[in-house]
Amino acid sequence: MKFRAFLTDNGVNLLDKRFLPALDKMGKICYLYLTRDHVYFLHNLLNGDGIQSIAQFRIEALFDEYRISSQNDDRISFTIDLSLLHRALRSIISIYTEFSASHGGDPVGDSAPNRLQIKLVKKLPPHSQQPMPFLTLEAKGYRSAVIQDVPISKPLSRSDVLELQAALDMAQDLPQTLIRVPDMHQLQNFVDRMKNVGDVLNVSISKYGDLHLQVSTTLITLGAEFRKLLVIGEQAESPTGDQNLSAQSRTRVALQRGDAMMVQVSVKHFFKSLQCHFAKPDCAFYGIAQQGACLTVIFQFFIPGTHQTDKAISLYCRLPVLDPGSS
Repeated sequence: MKFRAFLTDNGVNLLDKRFLPALDKMGKICYLYLTRDHVYFLHNLLNGDGIQSIAQFRIEALFDEYRISSQNDDRISFTIDLSLLHRALRSIISIYTEFSASHGGDPVGDSAPNRLQIKLVKKLPPHSQQPMPFLTLEAKGYRSAVIQDVPISKPLSRSDVLELQAALDMAQDLPQTLIRVPDMHQLQNFVDRMKNVGDVLNVSISKYGDLHLQVSTTLITLGAEFRKLLVIGEQAESPTGDQNLSAQSRTRVALQRGDAMMVQVSVKHFFKSLQCHFAKPDCAFYGIAQQGACLTVIFQFFIPGTHQTDKAISLYCRLPVLDPGSS
């Protein structure tokens, strides 16, 4: 199996400044999954433990001169330590930038631009007799190269890749109702206070566009409500007169009417999902899967300077529920 590509300037910026810092908050180790058309960073897709996160990029969003081949329909996957990958990327950027600057931006008087290549290799580590797989980053100049090797797991077998693809396909099912939260800072401020109150968060989402969050203990109840948000999918008209009800009463009535769903999730997981703000999304959509199977958070990115969705990039999380019967 072979993989080689060149990171574009946009690809370097997306990974270094945005997605690697965000994904590292989801978990240190993830699957890197390469196909002919897409690159995926996947957390917890093959086990039920913890929050699942899926970051997907079209090839052109990160690379040019992309080459991949394997006997498994040109699909390759392995686990990688995101902190090591980010450290290697930053190191190679800083070293080569410093080297280029000290030579007036043209280290050897050659007009060929520097390019950052990424590829799969097998190397013999020091004090080892067994070659090991690495993801290698290489900044190539005319007469010099800066190389960083990131250790990876043995690439997944054909059956494991098929299992990963099946889990990925299943994770892309959308909730029937999604509501849009345009200002994530409000959510972050609330969760910062909520972290110190309790461990379990009640999340209700209505077809009216209401998001209600509540954490309770025997001594205190803390809640927040976001109303009349944009709804995608199944929606309903808000009952007249409900503005005179409390948030809890509104939620209870909506649940009784079948116009809302409620799940309980870990405060820790909800807080972790908000760390995706490091990837600089423009807004987020929240929804509850059928039968209250999970809480889904979809982060939306706009093409710079527009309000059009950047379809080359996607990032979403699935939070496991603590009590599926509460929906």
